[in-house]
Amino acid sequence: MVLAVAGSYLQVIAARARVEAARAQLTTANTLYQQDIGRLKFGQIAQIDVNRSRVEVLLDQERLITLQNDLAKQKIVLARLTGLPPNDQFEISNSVPYTPAPPIQLPDAIQQAQNQRADLKAAEAQVSAAERALAAARAERLPSGSVSADYGGIGSPGQLRPTYTVAATLSVPIWSGGRTAGDIEQAQAALAQRRAELEDARSQVESEVRNAYLDVVAAANQVEVAQQNLDVNRETLGQTRIKFETGVSTNADVVQSQESVSSAQLDYIDSIFAHNLAKLSLARALGGAADKLTQFLNVQ
Repeated sequence: MVLAVAGSYLQVIAARARVEAARAQLTTANTLYQQDIGRLKFGQIAQIDVNRSRVEVLLDQERLITLQNDLAKQKIVLARLTGLPPNDQFEISNSVPYTPAPPIQLPDAIQQAQNQRADLKAAEAQVSAAERALAAARAERLPSGSVSADYGGIGSPGQLRPTYTVAATLSVPIWSGGRTAGDIEQAQAALAQRRAELEDARSQVESEVRNAYLDVVAAANQVEVAQQNLDVNRETLGQTRIKFETGVSTNADVVQSQESVSSAQLDYIDSIFAHNLAKLSLARALGGAADKLTQFLNVQ
């Protein structure tokens, strides 16, 4: 449940960031379009350049509409998961920016998961119960004894005489028709199954921790690369605008640079989402995801 709700929350955050980036891109495209209209009046550019700017504005409007629709759908999914009315008439309060994962070594993470995972504890308890069941089945071959006693009075209230009974019973299982041997074999089979389930659960937990750990490391590297790519594309866009304003290049270069910046922004948003989701998956793999949520995602 923690993974589902928090993952959906992160989806809404990423969708909202995409919408904000698309709005900024549309504003930039509109500005360039208005500038091109002014240049056309003074004969500085051709009509084809204005048309190119207009097409870019229309494409950005279409992209914004699509992203707004996706944001509304993601909010409805989150509302259903949290028990709110299934609509998008609410706003989320956190942004969950990029923050490094808490420092933890892989061997320590695996050990922590093996100590805290509730499914592992349940599997260990089942093994312990199966071991006791086997011991009880083997004990059926041993002699058993019981002692009972009672003490009371007999007679009228004024003339009570004490009475008591003491009995002892010793039972020696000489022949039980193979029932004890069958119980032992059944208990041994159940114990072997529970031990196999425990080993499988331990292997599954270690696999989940290793996969989530690798995802966190890879996602962190992707965020760094995406940030560098975004910075380079923004710098290129600035230089392209200067060249266009001085008449060295056409607005086709500006439009292409804007598209590159938009693509780089989406990559950066997606990389942050992937990193946060990987940290959330690691918190779940370690056990106690609800308690580790604020630590791994840096939210209140």
